[in-house]
Amino acid sequence: MTKGPAPVRTPYALLRHVLALLGALLLLGAQEAPAASAADNGEWAVYPAASQLGSRPYFHLSGDPGDTLTDRVTVANKTAAPLTFLLYGADAYNTERDGGFAVRTRQEKQTGTGAWIRPARDRVTVPPRSAVTVPYTLTVPATAEPGDHAGALVALDERIARAGAGRDSVALGVQRAVAARVYLRVGGPTVPALSVEDVTLSQDRPLVPGTRTSRAVVSYTLHNRGNVTLDPRVALRAEGAFGRTLLTRDLGRLPAALLPRQKIRLTAEWTGSPQLDWGDVTLTATAQDVRESGRVGFLALPWLPLAVLLTGAAGGAFALRLRRRRSARGDAST
Repeated sequence: MTKGPAPVRTPYALLRHVLALLGALLLLGAQEAPAASAADNGEWAVYPAASQLGSRPYFHLSGDPGDTLTDRVTVANKTAAPLTFLLYGADAYNTERDGGFAVRTRQEKQTGTGAWIRPARDRVTVPPRSAVTVPYTLTVPATAEPGDHAGALVALDERIARAGAGRDSVALGVQRAVAARVYLRVGGPTVPALSVEDVTLSQDRPLVPGTRTSRAVVSYTLHNRGNVTLDPRVALRAEGAFGRTLLTRDLGRLPAALLPRQKIRLTAEWTGSPQLDWGDVTLTATAQDVRESGRVGFLALPWLPLAVLLTGAAGGAFALRLRRRRSARGDAST
């Protein structure tokens, strides 16, 4: 815990929870293509050695099962004080909410690339405004599956900062980390495969048609079922009654790197969706030579006017029936 006049009063379980949450949200430029810039938070940076900062921001390695690969990672300290970091390898995954690139925390069990990485030193102190380079090895297991395996080399700041301390809140201890991505290709057959699953549509229409703009939200799951990283594109097409085209557009906010065997849940808004129509919404995902679609039907009805109409019709039918009964009774009495 951080030393000071007001000690952190966070239980260890809460601290671990915060660290796990921080690691899960360690997004490393997920919406950018893998040629953007080195991992950098303004205080320290982590990047492959023997390169200009930004020219080789990520590690791209390839090997066969049983190979041992070597490379070097550089940790740069941009502050005016020395910093000590824990170095470790971590598995990577796509966050379910938006497909961002994230890595496992040090407390989590590493089962892939993170478990195969071994830095020559697991702790390094970097002088102020300096950089330290550390060799590491990556040993590909003999049983490793062919295809892409993503991970990262993480520099975790040993300092524990305070956050959330207030009169009605409990002070939490948090640690920060920066990581350089590792993209490993294991030799063997590669199989790109992609699917669009569980497509749903929710509609928000005005009770009285024309009083405001209607809106629909299309939700879907994008699933990389293959063994290679994909850069997916998704197109949305909505058709109304009799095949009329209501909407066609390419969707944004997609991950630049959808990792193998990962699935993410995404949404797309449809402003101006119909208030009286029926049809289908189709999502078509493409990546490399893969093209797959998912579909959901919709029925848009103005419920309030329809309810009023049905109520009026029911009332009219009841009145007509009642009149007929009275007429029949009158005829019987005569």
